[in-house]
Amino acid sequence: MTKPPLLSTQNMRIPLSQSDFASLGLNPALVDNLASLGYTAMTPIQAQALPPILVKKDVIAKAKTGSGKTATFALGLLHNLDVKRFRVQTLVLCPTRELADQVAVEIRKIARGIHNVKVLTLCGGMAFGPQVGSLEHGAHIIVGTPGRVEEHLRKANLNLDNLTTLVLDEADRMLDMGFQQALDDIISYMPEQRQTLLFSATYPVKIEKIAQRIMQSPVMVEVHDSHSKQSIVQTLYQVDSNEARIDAIRLLLQSHQPESTLIFCNTKIDTDHVANELRAAGYEASALHGDLEQKQRDQTLVRFANRSASILVATDVAARGLDIEALDLVINYQIARELEVHTHRIGRTGRAGAQGIACSLHTQRENHKVGVLEDYLKQKLERGDLPSISLLQQPPFAPPMVTLQIGGGKKQKLRPGDIVGALTGVDGILGSDIGKIQVGDQWAYVAVARAHGKTAFKKLSEGKLKGRSFKVRHVRA
Repeated sequence: MTKPPLLSTQNMRIPLSQSDFASLGLNPALVDNLASLGYTAMTPIQAQALPPILVKKDVIAKAKTGSGKTATFALGLLHNLDVKRFRVQTLVLCPTRELADQVAVEIRKIARGIHNVKVLTLCGGMAFGPQVGSLEHGAHIIVGTPGRVEEHLRKANLNLDNLTTLVLDEADRMLDMGFQQALDDIISYMPEQRQTLLFSATYPVKIEKIAQRIMQSPVMVEVHDSHSKQSIVQTLYQVDSNEARIDAIRLLLQSHQPESTLIFCNTKIDTDHVANELRAAGYEASALHGDLEQKQRDQTLVRFANRSASILVATDVAARGLDIEALDLVINYQIARELEVHTHRIGRTGRAGAQGIACSLHTQRENHKVGVLEDYLKQKLERGDLPSISLLQQPPFAPPMVTLQIGGGKKQKLRPGDIVGALTGVDGILGSDIGKIQVGDQWAYVAVARAHGKTAFKKLSEGKLKGRSFKVRHVRA
């Protein structure tokens, strides 16, 4: 597939005539209803994405929550819907039950002006039987979570032979939660000739790969936050001695309070030393270097990717090729030995649409290295003063998530949807409190919000998955 054309709305002003929904040639019933709902003008994502959607092109839309993306695809699928054909024509997949419920409510609200549009939700954590009954009565639009939709397809309760539109909402989150296999299975039940709309807050490599497989010549629409900066702010901090580097790191951590930090060291010995010192100070920190056994390495990376370990201390060799995205903070414990390595290190930081932060420590004896680095970068780096030493008296911050390991995986036919369903069932937690899910052959990892870690542990350890019990444990450093 050729690289999709990029339509960017960054710093773009939309003429008034083009911001009016009526200018799109939408179904008049939709336009009239939008006015009654208070939709006076299109948001940037709507103005740029709706024209190709309405002519049934595949579209990749990169936009954050709150940008108006739900109304964007809702208008598109409703405009192209044939109400007289009482068959499932659209499938909207969402990562969580809460989002699916919100999307279904929004679609119903926008569809009010069109008579007899049937929207049905199919989500895990809800009774299966009533959903079967609802499917027997038919629907035009299905909104659901991948695990439950795949289960209904597998049991022949749901037929997608007449599908014309597939919407993947928050696609990056779905892949983070481990729904890749379920998505592939669901797509195998669909006609190849269909419209596919992919909405995602970020566009990492894994999203690009799935787009290449399931979309045909998609138009890519990207909406930037006009207030965001893409640059990386680099700051140098001089320390009095090598021994003072640990305190400097702690001060930077306490000052920035990052959810994810990657600290680079030049040697394995320094990597272990920094990680041990930070753990002794109460931080969730893990070391990553070539001497780790594969199991240790895997669990370290799982916890860091899951945001249940806030700090990863690594050598450059160990960090090569890691699929680590959107780091809040990079700290260079020492200036990199090779100048090109420095560029690779700091390039790890920065969220989509946010500013990256990179801090480098050096002693006075290393000032010549700083000069050589600045010559290489062709820029003067900012010098900073370390935060107040009083920050060391404050308790260390905890990561937002905890990771649970389940003693079963693909060999036991365990799927991410089973885990989500077990966690969000009666007296469970919200789908929004579930993070990444990874399922291996004999194990599964799931991240949950730290505040709900005990509830999640109890649900999984005392409940059943696939009709059987599995051992569950907290994964810690």
